[in-house]
Amino acid sequence: MRLQKYIADCGITSRRKAEEMIEDGRVEVNQEIITELGTKVDPVQDVVTVDGNIIDVESIDKIYMVMHKPRGYVTTTHDPEGRQTVMDLTKGINARLFPVGRLDYLSEGLLILTNDGDITNKIIHPRYGVEKVYEVKVFGAINEYLLKKLRMGIRDNGDLLKPKSVRVIKQLPKKTWVEFRLTEGKNREIRRLCEACDLTIDKLKRVAIEGLSIQGIAPGEFRLFSKRELENALNMNGNSKKAKKRPGANQKRKYHSDKKSVKVKSNRSKRRQKDAPLASDETYKKYRKDQYNKTMKIRKENQ
Repeated sequence: MRLQKYIADCGITSRRKAEEMIEDGRVEVNQEIITELGTKVDPVQDVVTVDGNIIDVESIDKIYMVMHKPRGYVTTTHDPEGRQTVMDLTKGINARLFPVGRLDYLSEGLLILTNDGDITNKIIHPRYGVEKVYEVKVFGAINEYLLKKLRMGIRDNGDLLKPKSVRVIKQLPKKTWVEFRLTEGKNREIRRLCEACDLTIDKLKRVAIEGLSIQGIAPGEFRLFSKRELENALNMNGNSKKAKKRPGANQKRKYHSDKKSVKVKSNRSKRRQKDAPLASDETYKKYRKDQYNKTMKIRKENQ
């Protein structure tokens, strides 16, 4: 077994993070520091230590947690700035868990935490194409032109940010709800895409991963799943790989929203929803993260 996979299977961290630990000289096999990726170990005969601690895959009880992350929590095991982390919400769980992927400080919704490094890798690695569904509320109205820009995607710092699908699911008087479906999950992908299209996000919520939905779990709460339950919801087989479709087999485990698509106004339409400028309007930029606190302070002073 490859060393990085063994470390992940022991619940220490994800496979990608394990590779970094190996390269940093933090891993020993039989008292010898190993820095070469791809080194193989025998779990029965070899003694593996990480940061001086012996690890053993047989001694790890695997835990699978599905949490509804609220706004105002950091998706990490420790925050140097002293902010609340999602680990503060894992009441009654003594095992060392790790978040699978990230939701930023202002985002909320479905978050998986586990000590199963193999499943972690299958969920976050782009090659497995695990679908993640987000509902995003932006300031202003969306028309055909803006919707087309979001669907076409953009290039940003060498990354192609292109969702699998984008649709409008609700038009409010001054804001719009948009559903995004992603399969690669690049860092801050939706926020970067929206900013590049001159849209300002008011709220971002992950509602599903594959067939696993946040429905029924209140913000700040979590549910524990068995490995089989989680694999079934994520459309994986017993080996944590995406299940292959077979004729007659029930593989419909994608998340199906009950929200219908809303038809947006054409680019040529002169009609404009009352009090709803386009989402790309400059006035909304004051509500972005880097200006939000200043904007709220000014509004408070003017009250």
